Amino acid sequence: MNILQTEDTICAIATAQGGAIGTIRVSGPEAITLTDRIFKPVSGKPLAERAPYTLTFGHILTPEGEIIDEVLVSLFRAPHSYTGQDSTEISCHGSSYILQQVMQLLIRQGCRAAGPGEYTQRAFLNGKMDLSQAEAVADLIASTSAATHRMAMNQMRGGFSRELAVLRDKLLHLTSLMELELDFSDHEELEFADRSELENIARQIEQVIHHLVDTFSVGNALKNGVPVAIVGETNAGKSTLLNALLNEERAIVSDIHGTTRDVIEDTMNLGGITFRFIDTAGIRETTDTIESLGIERSFQKLDQADIVLWVIDATCAEEQYRQLADKILPRCEGKHLVIVLNKADLLSPTDSSADKQLARLKATLPDLPEDACVLSLSAKQKEGLSQLQKQLVHFAALPDLSQNDVVVSNIRHYEALSRALEAIHRVQDGLAMQLSGDLVSQDLRECLYHLGEIVGGTIETDEVLGNIFKHFCIGK
Repeated sequence: MNILQTEDTICAIATAQGGAIGTIRVSGPEAITLTDRIFKPVSGKPLAERAPYTLTFGHILTPEGEIIDEVLVSLFRAPHSYTGQDSTEISCHGSSYILQQVMQLLIRQGCRAAGPGEYTQRAFLNGKMDLSQAEAVADLIASTSAATHRMAMNQMRGGFSRELAVLRDKLLHLTSLMELELDFSDHEELEFADRSELENIARQIEQVIHHLVDTFSVGNALKNGVPVAIVGETNAGKSTLLNALLNEERAIVSDIHGTTRDVIEDTMNLGGITFRFIDTAGIRETTDTIESLGIERSFQKLDQADIVLWVIDATCAEEQYRQLADKILPRCEGKHLVIVLNKADLLSPTDSSADKQLARLKATLPDLPEDACVLSLSAKQKEGLSQLQKQLVHFAALPDLSQNDVVVSNIRHYEALSRALEAIHRVQDGLAMQLSGDLVSQDLRECLYHLGEIVGGTIETDEVLGNIFKHFCIGK
């Protein structure tokens, strides 16, 4: 489908199945006319003669006059609608049969079934919102916590767009000064801005872009969950710990070594923060090709995690620690490491405390990281989990967000900002080295281009826009 094809009239079911009420959205030049052909008001004028922002009660009828349902139709006229086009919304009973019958009637009259995100595409193409706001619609629908809701709502309301608009104005001001310098370079008596002023403006721009780039780690964690890798030897109790944390049998548990051969991921909410737990294959020497691939993936997930839970069998803690320390510890630099001494229920009472285990490990293994947190628990008996959960929330340390906080959570935005940051760094370097204005101006234009990618000012191809909107749900 060509997403720039906005002159036809589209329809789609906009509500999930199973509810008492179902809504069908119709948008396009003939939305009101085509709805009128299948809808008869109980009293009064047809939709085409009614005022916008009104509700009309009536019946959906087949061409033979059979009543399909009693409905309410909402009426919107261009450009004052979600898509910027004439639109109707038909609210009927939530029966899947009724909804499909209404859809078929509309299609027979000349509507086309909408594709994923096509309503929001049209809103973007008709100037009702920029691209970053359009993408926030999908994030708002997918929000699962107060933090992700606030983040998406702020972006949809234009908070991110306003931040970018301020940046763009500063860049345009800087660009205009550079262009004037070029245009009148042969007039030595004219001075539009000295290099120190230009450097000051570039520094302000760089600081804002740098701040936005830095927020991505928080935004990504809020949106997708803080990644927590569960690693360790085979049969240390990694899968048992995952099941205990999730409170469900998510992973297969067995006494057979090497049961988990691939990564298993699931999420849960702790203290208002979403954590993405990743159970990995047990790390050991093996000649099994498939198990070796699983172990390789274990290290890949460890590298990607923000928090690492290294599960060690407490009954042979020192031995397991020595065997894997050189493989795990170097990969934990810059991450939060929790050494989980599992199977504490199998220890004698004198050895079961985490403090004693930690003291003994430090005495025999002086290379134990000082910032590593050591906890003892029994995943099988579900003892000591609350302490681990509190530690995870502490390590996540995600800030409380208000609807006015601008946080980047979209990977496309992050990449565009990163390229813009590189461009403004080149501008700063060019100014510092007294490069000619035409070279500096080229980097300024590139910075503007990458910022424009975020809001859609420089996006021209159907392919790029189609890739963005294809992940939306039908009816939005």
